[in-house]
Amino acid sequence: MSDTAVRVQGLGKCYTIGTSRESSQPMLREVLADALISPLAILRRLAHRLRSGPVPRAAVAEKSPRHFWALREVSFDVARGEVVGIIGPNGAGKSTLLKILSRITEPTEGRVEIHGRVASLLEVGTGFHPELTGRENIFLSGTLLGMRKADIHRKLHEIIDFSGIERFIDTPVKHYSSGMYVRLAFAVAAHLDPDVLIVDEVLAVGDVAFQRKCLAKMEDVHRRGRTILFVSHNMPAVTRLCQRALLVSEGRVQRDGPASQVAGAYLLASINRAAERSWPYPATAPGNHVARLRMVRVKNDSGVTTETVDRRRRVGIEMVYDVLSPGHVLIPYYEFFDESGLCIFATRDLAPEWRARPRPLATFTSTAWIPEHFLTEGSLQVGAGLYSADPYVVHFHHRESVAFHVADSHDTKSNAARGDWDGPLPGVVRPLLAWITESESAPSLVSLTRPSDG
Repeated sequence: MSDTAVRVQGLGKCYTIGTSRESSQPMLREVLADALISPLAILRRLAHRLRSGPVPRAAVAEKSPRHFWALREVSFDVARGEVVGIIGPNGAGKSTLLKILSRITEPTEGRVEIHGRVASLLEVGTGFHPELTGRENIFLSGTLLGMRKADIHRKLHEIIDFSGIERFIDTPVKHYSSGMYVRLAFAVAAHLDPDVLIVDEVLAVGDVAFQRKCLAKMEDVHRRGRTILFVSHNMPAVTRLCQRALLVSEGRVQRDGPASQVAGAYLLASINRAAERSWPYPATAPGNHVARLRMVRVKNDSGVTTETVDRRRRVGIEMVYDVLSPGHVLIPYYEFFDESGLCIFATRDLAPEWRARPRPLATFTSTAWIPEHFLTEGSLQVGAGLYSADPYVVHFHHRESVAFHVADSHDTKSNAARGDWDGPLPGVVRPLLAWITESESAPSLVSLTRPSDG
């Protein structure tokens, strides 16, 4: 048996925009329409068609501005048992890719190989017959996946119980809400033991408890050696569930690598910030005649610039600046903002060696280290600044200097302050605090019983 579960080679999908057909090749209806006007038109067009022969679909699409390539030159392999996240902005081509892999639509060009049985959960409304009940759709989906009736019967109670809609299981699904629909659809797809499970935005519908059940079920499918392709805009879920991720943008795979790194790069690109920023020309650098900023970067323990940080490791924010005028007591500081623009905390350098000592003319490097197990998952922007305390003067302040992504781990053995909880953890920071739980022995039942008079 091959170690490759999914192989995609040179995949492309072209759609026609609008209803007009622009092609040098006439269709039969056009030939007949022209023939009503001129008896010679049909002969001319048929002769032209015989001389030129058919035109490939790709060539027609390439020439016409009325054609849109949703995917182009997409190639990748997925190993058996691998969990791969597919991320990217809306309209990037992610759903089109999954529809091709699920055999819902055909590609315009390229080749797809899938080894094993495929179960897919795409947008709400795909795969179920609206007039059939939930129970009947379970048997329909199982049959389409190649399951025997006995196998479906064996797993029927487990599927219904997981969906949480037992009360409505004999109601036609056209009366279901979107949440009920996706609950049952996911339960069917995940419990019918597919070799490849394809999931598109299942976490976008349903409450937190059901989302947690979905993640746990996908992890269970993975532990049984199955392959999962998971599309989501929920980056924490992607980084916890997937070892690898593909970044799809403008119909192409722009990045392929470890999930935390690819997710971090995608989030940073979405806010147009990088993990390092420099100002090579002093005249245009933030600052004044006292000091000017030269560089800000995010670094790990090894001193390497990094855009993705494991919250179990400390991270340093480094600022390089030139002091141009001596005799000033200067205090560098950082401000940290979450994705919504909220300042979650600020820090300033109050080290005694420089707190009350004027700075000489020199280039300084100031680094603030954020301890491990302090930040919560997500993307952060960092503002860098420098001021004098007495009198208070801000010499430079650059609010959006650098950014980085904090990735979480779902490894319960890693002491990641998450434990076995899959749901969201509120708060702008998430420190790992020391807990002490004590108990007192319950009083003896004998001491609570009145002694007998005898």
